[in-house]
Amino acid sequence: MPTWGSLHLAAAAVLLASGAGAFARPVLPDRPVRLIVPYATGGSTDLLARLVAPKLGERWGQPVIIDNRPGGNTIIGTQAVTRSAPDGQTALMMAIAHTIIPNLLPVPYDPLRDFTPLGTVSRGELVLVVHPSVGATSLQELASLARAKPGQLNYASASTGGPLHLAGELFNMLAGVKTTHIPYKGGGPAMTDLLGGHVQMMFAATAEAIPNIRSGRLRALAVSGEARSPTLPQVPTFAEAGMPGFTARNWFGLLAPAGTPTPAVERWSSAVAAVLASTDMRERMQAHGMEPWISTPAQFGALLKSDLALYGRIVKTAGIRMEN
Repeated sequence: MPTWGSLHLAAAAVLLASGAGAFARPVLPDRPVRLIVPYATGGSTDLLARLVAPKLGERWGQPVIIDNRPGGNTIIGTQAVTRSAPDGQTALMMAIAHTIIPNLLPVPYDPLRDFTPLGTVSRGELVLVVHPSVGATSLQELASLARAKPGQLNYASASTGGPLHLAGELFNMLAGVKTTHIPYKGGGPAMTDLLGGHVQMMFAATAEAIPNIRSGRLRALAVSGEARSPTLPQVPTFAEAGMPGFTARNWFGLLAPAGTPTPAVERWSSAVAAVLASTDMRERMQAHGMEPWISTPAQFGALLKSDLALYGRIVKTAGIRMEN
């Protein structure tokens, strides 16, 4: 997976919005812009779209209209983008599911060839937490315990085939262990059972786990990302804890139809970078547990390719099956 997490947001925004190179004087839209969200209203992807869209509209002088197209495990909304004109007037706000779903279900589009990357918008690191009753205080101790008790440690997730489920299977692959996946209908019930000791471990979004970590109700063993979380500075990264290959995380990004012209891509990339670099947007996103993440279209394209391959390996190795 590309490692550009060390880039400072402000510096990246200057790079993307500058008049040098490929990002010089992007063409502005002359009519309303449509931002398709392949989820119902109220979720994190929809929330992020509604935070970013008005700011883009202010910069362009045109409204950015949110078009929710839920259904089919994001396939309905995603396919709608491929059927849109590649003129820069339509984009897709997508989560990491874009690289997971095609490995689990047949989709009527190619997740790489049928889209033009515009850039990432946000990322969310994952933290591995265990119930205090688990006799492990480090990642290596947990791996040793799992080897000694194959299949006896259970990990919760919000759904089958979701990023938290696949994070658990990636841990199994890298540690050479077998822990048992227990899927729930949402992250709330999964966390509740973990707190009650009904399951032993879980990969959770850091923002959701922090209160229970600080209260001592859960023990954090490792966090994803290239650097330690500023909100959990005492928790080592997976690389520091001895598992450098653990690259699972959640992210959100923007895609346009394949064939979108370069000036339109430049328009989106520079505007999104400037919006994400603003103090106001950073504060708004962090209030919802989100972290702004600026990248170039090329970097986002490399991430898509890398994650599509990663989750393909995980799905195949773990034998995961999912029904549409």
